[in-house]
Formats: sequence, C-alpha cells, structure tokens
Amino acid sequence: MTYVVTENCIKCKYQDCVEVCPVDCFYEGENFLAINPDECIDCGVCEPECPAEAIFADSDPRTADWLQLNRDYAAQWPNITKKGPVPADAEEWKNKPGKAALLSPNPGK
Repeated sequence: MTYVVTENCIKCKYQDCVEVCPVDCFYEGENFLAINPDECIDCGVCEPECPAEAIFADSDPRTADWLQLNRDYAAQWPNITKKGPVPADAEEWKNKPGKAALLSPNPGK
C-alpha cells in the first residue's frame, strides 16, 4: 500500500506533508505534489498533516484516478525534502472541486 496525492492539492500545495515524510518520497510540480508509490513506506504520517485533505491511502476509492498520475509525475519532477513557499492564493483554492483540469505538468522549482 502507498499514499496518494489527489485533486485537492492542485493550486494549494501546502507542503506540510513534505516536512514529516521520513523517506522523502514527495516530488514537486508547479502547482501539485506527487508521492512516488515505490518509495512510500505506508507510514501514513503525511495524511493528517495535509491542510487541504488531499492525501489518502491507495485503498481509498478517491485515489483511483490519481495513483498512476503520482507515479508518472514523481518520475519526472524534482524531489522535495523541505517545505517551500505556499502559493499566496492557496486558501482560495482549498476544497474547490473540478481542479483536475488545472494540473500543470511542469516541474516545480
């Protein structure tokens, strides 16, 4: 089992999850984070730390469309091990539905 970042992270990207990850399995996109499922040790410490409530175990039905996306982007984006700046408008985007179309394939900085 692994944990998966889902749609609610898009344009929020709080990164609190990165700070607690013991194996540094987060990868940064321009407006989204991804977890490498091959590196995740299923400890679950990231899930309750996410202010956007965007992280779930892969057994949760909400992750069905997001597991492969996390795998693909983790292979392309840079690894992130420390919390960076949160987007200024993160709170405005938190819990907004329909953000999938806004997911940028571009890597983070």
